[in-house]
Amino acid sequence: MCIYSNHFQDYAELCYKEFGDRVKHWSTLNEPYTFSNFGYAIGSHAPGRCSTWQQLNCTGGDSSTEPYLVTHHLLLAHAAAVKLYKNKYQASQNGVIGITLVSHWFEPLSEEKENKTAALRALDFMFEWFVEPLTSGDYPQSMRSLVGSRLPKFTKEQSKLLIGSFDFLGLNYYAGYYASDAPQNNSVYASYTTDAGVNLSSERNGVPIGSKGASEWLNVYPQGIQDLLLYTKKKYHNPIIYITENGVDEFNDLKLSLAEALNDAHRIDYYNRHLHYVQSSIDNGVKYDRLKRHPKLSAHWFKSFLKPY
Repeated sequence: MCIYSNHFQDYAELCYKEFGDRVKHWSTLNEPYTFSNFGYAIGSHAPGRCSTWQQLNCTGGDSSTEPYLVTHHLLLAHAAAVKLYKNKYQASQNGVIGITLVSHWFEPLSEEKENKTAALRALDFMFEWFVEPLTSGDYPQSMRSLVGSRLPKFTKEQSKLLIGSFDFLGLNYYAGYYASDAPQNNSVYASYTTDAGVNLSSERNGVPIGSKGASEWLNVYPQGIQDLLLYTKKKYHNPIIYITENGVDEFNDLKLSLAEALNDAHRIDYYNRHLHYVQSSIDNGVKYDRLKRHPKLSAHWFKSFLKPY
């Protein structure tokens, strides 16, 4: 475990040395959830591993253990890189460092207690799987209970290294889902994909939670960004947050004219509503920061050069 952390720390140090005079905002990892889930539980992303019994397009693996091991390594690698930066480079380079996480927002399918608890578990297994160790030094209680011995444990030294290992959190938010409690699976097989005991749906009583993007998973739910920001503020001591990704994709419809294709009013609506809820979150005390852009001389030159066109 230390070997992988050290490799990542060496890579990070090279970046600090080469770019630290210009880069003032460092994010160690972008969406580590994506690596762990899609790379080792579902197998749709590199390296394409998952349990063979799932009968997915993967090349072997164990979806009951590998996603958790991968996340464990990623968190320790992140903490090692942050420790190095803070101890050796931060004061002289005057920068900040954090990590970028991704999460949906989960609404209970109904007001039943079981479904409300399921929505929180869904958040535990996607978002708090990463942010909880960075603030408390351990995984969420629901994960420790449901995953048991398959979930790696941090040593006291590792927990100490993890706690507070960020100056800011980057947040990628796109979609919302309804969550309901799933009956206990009595199958002999276990997988990260079912460990949470949650069923996710884009509809409630036949009514969608929001419109769809081109990606099947992208259920447009602008209020979710506010709910996620306020939840993070309340539970994790109001950290500085950057919205690092947000947006909606669309189908490439070759039948549309150029004028029709350029008229993406739905995207304007998407950003308008999401930014409304971000502003509401700020008004309610969320520490949201933004990077100030300073165009260089070449940018002004390009602007002037392109005017005739």
